[in-house]
Amino acid sequence: MKKLLLAACFVLGATAMSFAQGGGGQGGQGGGRGRMGGTPEEQTKALTASLKLTDDQAAKVKAIYTEQTAKRDSIMKAAGDDRQAMMQAFRPLMTTYQAKIQAVLTDEQKEVYKKQMAERMNRGGQGGGQGGQGGGTPPPPPTK
Repeated sequence: MKKLLLAACFVLGATAMSFAQGGGGQGGQGGGRGRMGGTPEEQTKALTASLKLTDDQAAKVKAIYTEQTAKRDSIMKAAGDDRQAMMQAFRPLMTTYQAKIQAVLTDEQKEVYKKQMAERMNRGGQGGGQGGQGGGTPPPPPTK
């Protein structure tokens, strides 16, 4: 269940962030303003780079991500600590927004998008590169 929760949250929140290489200056914080996957602008930029979206497609995708972010935040706030309720609400939301994004894409872009989404689902919660600060070993405990 935990793995499913992580995978769904990752896919919902970062529908496109893992497609882009680099990411530019977020310091390992997982995107702007502490959101999973970054802001709608960052998600759109990543999907644009991955699928070579036209300006018109990018504008439509950004609107979809903006709406998705607002609904996701609302669900998370309403669910509080109830992860099961959050997951039940996220599933249909995730499906709806993936379909909306695919409706904007060409047939060729849809194939690439579906392949990338399948790869992400197979990875589960691993390999997202969304870790926090740090690295290396923690300092030793203070001596008396």
